[in-house]
Amino acid sequence: MDVNRLKKVFCFLVIMLVPWIAAPPLQALQTEFRGGPVNIDADNITYDGEGDIYHAVGKVLITFTGGYLKADAVTLNHTTNQAWAVGHVLVHSDQDVLEGEEISFNIVSRTGTVNDGTVFIAQNHFYIKGERIEKRAEATYHLENATVTSCDGDAPDWRIAGSEFDVTLEGYGVLRNGRFLARNLPVLYLPYFIFPAKTKRQSGFLFPYIAYSQDRNGLDIELPFYWAISESADATFFQRYMEKRGFKEGVEFRYAPNANTFGTFYGDFINDRLKITENSAGNMSRDWQESHNRWSYYLNHETTFANGFNLRSDIRRVSDRWYFRDFSSFNYYLDNYSASGVERFRRISFLGDESLASLNSTVRLTKDWSLYNLTALASYTDDFSSVNNNATLQQYPAVTMTGFRQPLFGSPLQLEFTSGYNHFYRYEGQKGHLGYISPTLSLPFKLGPSVQVQPQVGFRGDIWQRSDSLTDDGDKYGNRMIYTFGTTLSTGVYRVFNLKGAEVEKIRHGIQTGITYSFIPEVSQNRLPDFLGQIAPQNSLSYWITNTLLARMRGKDGKISYRELMRFKLAQGYDIREARRDVPAGGKDSRPFSDVYLELDLNPVRYVTLAARNVYSVNSGVWWQNNYDLTLYDNRGDSATVGYRYTKDSLEEINLSLRAALTSSLGATYVLRRNKLDGKTVESSYGIQYRHQCWTVDLYLMDRVDDRTVMLMFSLYGIGSFNLNRSFSSAPTGVN
Repeated sequence: MDVNRLKKVFCFLVIMLVPWIAAPPLQALQTEFRGGPVNIDADNITYDGEGDIYHAVGKVLITFTGGYLKADAVTLNHTTNQAWAVGHVLVHSDQDVLEGEEISFNIVSRTGTVNDGTVFIAQNHFYIKGERIEKRAEATYHLENATVTSCDGDAPDWRIAGSEFDVTLEGYGVLRNGRFLARNLPVLYLPYFIFPAKTKRQSGFLFPYIAYSQDRNGLDIELPFYWAISESADATFFQRYMEKRGFKEGVEFRYAPNANTFGTFYGDFINDRLKITENSAGNMSRDWQESHNRWSYYLNHETTFANGFNLRSDIRRVSDRWYFRDFSSFNYYLDNYSASGVERFRRISFLGDESLASLNSTVRLTKDWSLYNLTALASYTDDFSSVNNNATLQQYPAVTMTGFRQPLFGSPLQLEFTSGYNHFYRYEGQKGHLGYISPTLSLPFKLGPSVQVQPQVGFRGDIWQRSDSLTDDGDKYGNRMIYTFGTTLSTGVYRVFNLKGAEVEKIRHGIQTGITYSFIPEVSQNRLPDFLGQIAPQNSLSYWITNTLLARMRGKDGKISYRELMRFKLAQGYDIREARRDVPAGGKDSRPFSDVYLELDLNPVRYVTLAARNVYSVNSGVWWQNNYDLTLYDNRGDSATVGYRYTKDSLEEINLSLRAALTSSLGATYVLRRNKLDGKTVESSYGIQYRHQCWTVDLYLMDRVDDRTVMLMFSLYGIGSFNLNRSFSSAPTGVN
């Protein structure tokens, strides 16, 4: 018999015998500890008053705040809160579980030591087995000769084994003299390894991005390092190596010193050595036979000084108009794109790919009142469609005062207005100053129970001065005054149909329609500067009609929900000026009717959606635009989306996206974008995803017009992933 086994037997005998010597036994009792009440149940319980120690033997169950302890025999020190348990020991602390033959455990601090035991950490779904496992703090463990995995079962698919671990939940694990095992096969030796074991912020390396691009980048590897600077700031450093381009260095800095101020700065730089000879749209081309310094930076900052008074900056700049074309498959801007901008640290509002035509930077100071808004704006635009940016019109500053609709001196009249000052600037072309005011008076009223009428009259006054030194026929200063008139009539009718079906109880059919008349007289605007856009004369009608079907449904649980089954809108305009235009002999006939705009959204059943946005020309009898998206999906995770994009003489594209849940673990995806005008495939990608209980692997092959890329993404649950979409740590405290 080995020494350790003799030691355990001796400890067990001591705990068994001491209670009978100290005092007569009990079977249950309750006592108070610093952490709260403690209940002890056992076959025999005795109390040693001199040492303030409880001894429990036989089917021991000790319950305490947040957990319980089971064992064959337990000694519990009331003074130190320390429990010494032997024999089939099981400790539940919150959702964590400790098991072993001998455990020393503090029921208040919930720290302790287990020899030859196992631990299950629920938060990260970690299973730990070790010769010695020591819980040193609420979320800190020290392990000796141990293994860690997030796989269920006695034969895990992967394990990390080592002679010594230090694991901090919400932080990182540090492994010394370790190895990575697939089942029982050693795959990788890890003399010193740091791995994430967190949902909160902690400094350390993030998992890398690895890909291969046939034509553009070659072998492509990025290794990010995350630095938790403080509770209110963090930074991520990106070291990216592209075999054909060189090293690209990037940094992201996020900060939130208080609840009212937060921001993100990102910048990158590369001395790009890839030689490119390429023609682009229009008259722009490049012939890069030498390396080029290329960079980008982004700053999003917001400070709220008081309620309704805040400053926001959105500054985005790149070194050249080709930047997003060359780095469109993987860049920081695509990873952090958000159409809504709700998340504080994910507010990039543009798609940073080859389709981007311009990039706008703004700094905005706003002050809101209940009925007014004051905004001061500085704006700069990079136009990627021009050879250079010298002729692009910039605005700084632009100050706008807006008054929202409100009663005029308590009368039925409603007043709203916009006024402001703009300074326009550019290196080449006209520039100068503009002041303007545009008030509008309206008198809304009802005709009968369902018809709303809103006549209105407005005024636009501009005063301007040019500051350029160009010699042309235009005036250097002047003013413009234009009056506007209009009326809107709108109405809506509804009817509810009681179906009393098993799922759909009622359907409401609604029809809303309206017509607007607009009149702007003709005013001479021949000598205006080009930074002051002309206001065209107008005498026109616009009208629309919208049909909706809204279903009221009751689920099996009795809860009521609503789904819009259909929305169909038709809109068109009629130009009275064009209809009255004299047509000379041999001239073109008047065409007063504008294009017809159609919008359709269908969701007739739970797993089918259709969206259409079309434009039809009644004058030429052709469709100018046709855009359709049909999606089919189910509860398993299967989906199919077919999209069609058509714009006459410029675009005709078919998009297909398929996702199949082949089994509960295996999935496949396919994406196709094909340009019908030139018969070329813009993009096609194939993907296979395998999901296991504790790991996943994704393989993607993407073919584009100018490149082919292979990506492998491997994830270990609870540890991290080799992932195209970097999994950043949480935002600074209090600013998610």
